[in-house]
Amino acid sequence: MSTTNRTLGPAAQYRHDHPPVKSVNEEVIKSMTLGQRVADRVALSVGSWPFIIVQSVLLCVWMGFNVYLVVQEHSRPGFLKAWDPYPFILLNLVLSFQAAYTGPVVMMSQNRQSEKDRLAAQNDYEVNKKSEVEIEVIMKHLVHQDKLLLDAIARIESLQNAPDQGAVARIDELLKRMDQNDRNIAALLARLA
Repeated sequence: MSTTNRTLGPAAQYRHDHPPVKSVNEEVIKSMTLGQRVADRVALSVGSWPFIIVQSVLLCVWMGFNVYLVVQEHSRPGFLKAWDPYPFILLNLVLSFQAAYTGPVVMMSQNRQSEKDRLAAQNDYEVNKKSEVEIEVIMKHLVHQDKLLLDAIARIESLQNAPDQGAVARIDELLKRMDQNDRNIAALLARLA
């Protein structure tokens, strides 16, 4: 192994070569058919408060107007006849017709949403696997860096604590001679004084 490879850690050797992460939402939208788009729109509108409010108002108007026409017909014979008197059988038929068509369309939209959720879960799993591998490489690289730092610190400490013994002996000898010379000079000055 060359010196370069020995000093480089796992992060330098790791190849980040997997395909880019995809947006599941964008992929699903691109692959949707016209029928799936219509099913989503119907499910979105049928499952909203505006739809419920409008439908409730229409039902109340339908029933109220038919009751009004029945009352008017009894009080004024020959008045406009109610097209759907109580028990509102035509209204029940209309609502059954609406439920018969919106139910399957909403189910199609829910099935497609379930498939989208499965794709998103699979994508999350793949991203998590890639992330786990990359985090493992980073952790190994950090351990590698710690070893290099500890090795460098040990080398620096060994140089500070154990210098060349010959140089140390020469420095000690030189300091002893300087000390002896200082004593000799001090003794000469004392004799001269």
